[in-house]
Amino acid sequence: MKEIFTCPLKPLAVPARNLNGICRWLFLLVFGACGTSDLPPGDPDNGGLILPDQFESLVVVDSVVGKAREITISDQGDIYVKTQFYKNGAPSVDGQIVGIRDKNGDGKGDVIQYFGDDGSKKNLSLPTGVEIYKGYLYFSTGSSIYRMKLMPGNLISEADVELIFRDDHAHGDHQHIAKTFTFDNKGNIYIPFGAPSNACQDPIRTPGVPGLDPCPQLLQHGGVWRFDAEKTNQTQADGEMYATGIRSVLAMDWNPVDQELYMVIHGRDDLFRLFPESFTSWKSAILPAEEFVKVTKGSDFGWPYCYYDQLAGKKVLGPEYGGDGEIVGRCSDYDLPLIAFPGHWAPNGLYFYTGDQFPERYQNGAFVAFHGSTNRAPYPQSGYFIGFIPFQDGVATGDWEIFADGFAQVDPIVSVNDAVYRPMGITMGPDGSLYVSDTNKGKIWRIMFKGDKEKFGADQLSGMEDRKKLAHIRNPDEVEDNIQEEFTGKGQEIYNWYCSACHQTDGKGASGRFPPLAGVDWVTGDKKRLIGIVLNGMDGPIEVGGEAFSNAMPQHSFLTDQQISDVLNYIRTSFGNMASEISPEEVTAVRDSDDS
Repeated sequence: MKEIFTCPLKPLAVPARNLNGICRWLFLLVFGACGTSDLPPGDPDNGGLILPDQFESLVVVDSVVGKAREITISDQGDIYVKTQFYKNGAPSVDGQIVGIRDKNGDGKGDVIQYFGDDGSKKNLSLPTGVEIYKGYLYFSTGSSIYRMKLMPGNLISEADVELIFRDDHAHGDHQHIAKTFTFDNKGNIYIPFGAPSNACQDPIRTPGVPGLDPCPQLLQHGGVWRFDAEKTNQTQADGEMYATGIRSVLAMDWNPVDQELYMVIHGRDDLFRLFPESFTSWKSAILPAEEFVKVTKGSDFGWPYCYYDQLAGKKVLGPEYGGDGEIVGRCSDYDLPLIAFPGHWAPNGLYFYTGDQFPERYQNGAFVAFHGSTNRAPYPQSGYFIGFIPFQDGVATGDWEIFADGFAQVDPIVSVNDAVYRPMGITMGPDGSLYVSDTNKGKIWRIMFKGDKEKFGADQLSGMEDRKKLAHIRNPDEVEDNIQEEFTGKGQEIYNWYCSACHQTDGKGASGRFPPLAGVDWVTGDKKRLIGIVLNGMDGPIEVGGEAFSNAMPQHSFLTDQQISDVLNYIRTSFGNMASEISPEEVTAVRDSDDS
């Protein structure tokens, strides 16, 4: 997210990250060296975070109404957060954007106001981006990008909402539609069009089904398009494809040093579930990599044909296209990542640090918010921390560090629901402090450096390096870390194989992505409806337990009627559910009705 540097001595409304060479050096010397004496004290427990020595953090807001997603900060220090649509189990008419202001300088949010309802109520459960650009607050939903004019001195905007871009595709509520965005320094906005499938299968996520070749989805999806940042009412036809072969991306930022686009790509899922003859559950838990990439015009990263195996250090052919985890084939033709992170960590935020408050090792490096995995069963979930990628002379050094941990507050993380907090948005304030938002409770932290920058080094980082040994970060041991319970019957076995990756072993789902199965009418109610969902799949949006979900549920018609009966009976009598049984004959009747 872009922001403005200011110093109390002399405010200057020029974006520091748009300055180059000697100009930027002089800017930071004069305006970035305001010192740390004006920084507020950190919380005694650092707000629960674990940081390198000499860093402190405080909780700016303990919770905002709605689930905090992305975050940005104005040159006056006002914080803007994009939230989920639903709050307190009911549709919100005023919860689209949260404005937060610290009036007395103690670092805490004193004023919290909600505004910016676009009036459409469509796909608002999938918010992603929020950023300030040329005096406008840009924000996105699952299908559109809007902007509002900010008025100097006012926390909230009452200006008309302008539509910058709308997704006019019929896929509407399919996978990976979230519209994150970033700006370059030439008046362009970059918008990803996530792939509406896992690996271009039809039907989606069905065991053994080959991928479409060539993949027709690549014509309008699976890539990043470039648009005019200020033109209104644009659709995809108004932009140009900038890069392709990208399954899904939320973590994206423009590097002001080399003036190039960077992102961390979400890797594909379900290697073991869809192709158990070629992959073990262990490999499926840690593969494929989440790829940190430099994106230039014409880049192609190989989705859906290929994925990157960080264990082997190579890009290999996907099983939907004849791969077995070893074959490279056509994948040698595609662009490689700069750094490969373990699979399913969910990199949802990326920010290049251009401030001067932090020590030199952080200058121009990239912070990554790992939201955390949901689908690593039967192994512990992983991620849930802020990582850092050092850069030297404008080039990534090839390594990564843990910068902030402690969000989950538990280790190992058996289910995604065990994590107390999940980091999502990441940005920088006017004085160089780093801000992080959480999606579970809407918490916001401010991280500050309070030590001697000249003496900061390996000793201060050693404790964070040790945290790589913890279960939620290290690669799991294939035998010792398997936390799968013994099967109590066929129904549980089928559930663990096909369902638990999304709905979790405890049946509580993953907020914002996969609905819960515990205590909901969708499971315990109408039998025919439930059987139909398993047989035919389902596209959102739906509301479950007062929360909106829009992910696609794949069809499971490949299961026998007995298997569907077994798994549905397990679900309807587990997780606190107490519903009547479903017989194989009832499944047969629904299947025959669908066929007719």
